[in-house]
Amino acid sequence: MKTSTWTFVLLLLFALNKAGAQSSMYKTNWIDFNKNGQKDVYEDPDAPIDERVENLLSQMTIEEKTCQMVTLYGYGRVAKDELPTKEWASELWKDGLGNIDEASNGVYEAAKYKYPYDRHVWALNEIQKFFIEQTRLGIPVEFTNEGIRGLNHYKATSFPAQIGMGCTWNKDLLLSVGECIGAEGRALAYNNIYSPVLDVARDQRWGRIVESFGEDPFLVTELGMQITKGIQSNGLSSTLKHFAIYSAPKGGRDGHVRLDPHISLREMHMIYLYPFRRTIQEVGALGIMSSYNDYDGIPVTGSHYFLYDLLRKQYGFKGYVVSDSDAVAWIYSKHRVADSYKDAVRQAVEAGLNIRTTFNHPENFVNPLRELIHEETLSIELINERVKDVLYVKFKEGLFDTPYKDEKLVKAVVRSDEHLELAKKASRQSLVLLKNNNVLPLDATKMKHVLVVGPNAMAESSSISRYGALGIDIISPLEGIRQFIGDKVKVDYSPGCNLHDKHWPHSEVIDYPLSSEESAMINEAVDKSRNSDAIIVVLGEDETMVGENLSRTSLNLPGRQRDLLKALKATGKPLVVVLIHGRPLSINYAEQEADAILAAWFPGEYGGQAIAEALFGQYNPGGKLSTTWPASVGQIPHNFPYKPFSQAGQAKEGPNGTGESRIVDPLYPFGFGLSYTTFEYSDLKIDNRLSTTSGTLTVTFNIKNTGQWAGDEVPQLYFNDEFSSVITYEWQLRAFERVHLQAGESKTITFRLKPEHFALLNRNMEEVTEKGIFQLAIGSSSTDIRLKEKFETK
Repeated sequence: MKTSTWTFVLLLLFALNKAGAQSSMYKTNWIDFNKNGQKDVYEDPDAPIDERVENLLSQMTIEEKTCQMVTLYGYGRVAKDELPTKEWASELWKDGLGNIDEASNGVYEAAKYKYPYDRHVWALNEIQKFFIEQTRLGIPVEFTNEGIRGLNHYKATSFPAQIGMGCTWNKDLLLSVGECIGAEGRALAYNNIYSPVLDVARDQRWGRIVESFGEDPFLVTELGMQITKGIQSNGLSSTLKHFAIYSAPKGGRDGHVRLDPHISLREMHMIYLYPFRRTIQEVGALGIMSSYNDYDGIPVTGSHYFLYDLLRKQYGFKGYVVSDSDAVAWIYSKHRVADSYKDAVRQAVEAGLNIRTTFNHPENFVNPLRELIHEETLSIELINERVKDVLYVKFKEGLFDTPYKDEKLVKAVVRSDEHLELAKKASRQSLVLLKNNNVLPLDATKMKHVLVVGPNAMAESSSISRYGALGIDIISPLEGIRQFIGDKVKVDYSPGCNLHDKHWPHSEVIDYPLSSEESAMINEAVDKSRNSDAIIVVLGEDETMVGENLSRTSLNLPGRQRDLLKALKATGKPLVVVLIHGRPLSINYAEQEADAILAAWFPGEYGGQAIAEALFGQYNPGGKLSTTWPASVGQIPHNFPYKPFSQAGQAKEGPNGTGESRIVDPLYPFGFGLSYTTFEYSDLKIDNRLSTTSGTLTVTFNIKNTGQWAGDEVPQLYFNDEFSSVITYEWQLRAFERVHLQAGESKTITFRLKPEHFALLNRNMEEVTEKGIFQLAIGSSSTDIRLKEKFETK
């Protein structure tokens, strides 16, 4: 026999034996991950998780442990291969991996296995097979992905931006959204979703405000907990972003900054950490993403106080901490509190980091980590603790019991009819009516001609996000209006102006004259408006103006949008403004001169349809603002809640009277939102069985729809501590509910509050509820209070 033939036979026999060994791994109801022919404790689905973790850890080498502490970004991001290759046998991950992020999800457009769905599941199963069958201990890899506006996958279900969903004030809706994200994530073979964002966004200039639920910690918490519940109800992990104090960089700056939050210790706990603490303690979130920024001179990702003392000892966090991209490297390169990248790795791991993720090869973290261990700079006991957390999450996710996903089931889940109806509902409920001089809803039966004008009339790309569903066909406002009206009314279109001028963002501080082209665009819109019965002008921002790395200097409408509004106002036609945007805007001219204003945010794939339904009366908008809208950027910081007199004006009379030198009131307050109908509040009753440590305060009242339209109202409960040991916020939100009422219908609302709802941090930084008298207010916004009463804690 020739040598080449004999070699081929040997290779064939080896492959057949290997295939037989692999097939024999899969037993009835368990998997022989370490291929030793016996059921080890970690392979036993009936054994307690802690025992399985300890058993597996005891069998792991340093190489295998350190590989569990790193992320590999998927194909096209870092990984060179979409499926396992023979080279993987000599790659770093021959000893395993903590997770693979964004594996063929579509962010890298050339990925072959992003779609159809079943091929994606097949591809991830093939990757999983490598880790189970080709590594020594068979530790499954975890597949992670983003999920802020829906699952970050090609042709997943798309939702409005998180700031828009914050304006729904609907906990049940957000639970359903979380369940949808979790169900689609599980069906597509993901295990851990980086969602929700729990950053409390209190500076309207900050770019990532579009990804926040709003500025109030209670509202952010109540909505964020629902997303987390929904995701984890599907057996996945929910990773909360971004821990901690990430949303308060100096001056609201984003991009290279993201640093130096000027936040006091008490405010940090009461405002910025509140959502994380409650979501961990009450929902059991299994993931935390550590942020880039520092606090009081110490990088969060290198802070033992944040990543261990707070998270694990105080909050009881049981999951694992993953770093946000270059958060580890920044300890050295930007914060400069480490003299080398290797020392930055040491600081992060000592602080409590479990897994590093960023856009380079995992060996860039694992190699210095192994050096630190071999040098005994990092103890193996510490490494064991960090790896235990990772393994615990993998066992909780069921990766050792059902590591593969069913390719046949996915088509029935992703973009199901139920999920698409939910997306429509979210788009509708995120709409906030800011102004209406009885122009809306428009009556199509009495119209012959409508002009849709404005640089966002054809907006689509702003409703697709790097952190949400990809490859979706978005219904623009213009398309939505045309589809809704059909042939009944002629719909004309003119852009009127671009979203911003060529000088932007410098034109936010310098007044450049209109160019001839800009004047021509405005004049064309005015000419087309002459035969119109109404003008719908769609203004605002796009994804190049708000988002990650995209803070702003001004909150005014950018470019020539105000000039366009002035020209259209001069026509005397009914003028309706629709905003497509990601942050509060100082639309003072529109508030003064437009007949109606509808805030739509980045409204998701069905945004145009929802806008049309609202403008023409098929849907009655009922959203409420989750942020304060300043009249000017010069009012910032201007937000809710706030300390007594911290947002007040000057004394106008008396010995200290100085007159008036500034605008004090916001353009729109927190919690504000109009409706086509009216609501009456009555019969407030309080059953006070509350002490400082136990009992319940039960609050009931009635709401009646006193108008002619069915609609939604959001009653909001606020409290104010009349006297306390430390200064507290003037009013604080502590309950809300979105209620749908038919015309003439009444409903009794009940809120039940516990002592912790009224807690503060006293002078010793102890969380307590103090004795005293509290004011309680029920209203339609933070300033539109309809009912008031007092109660006492003893």
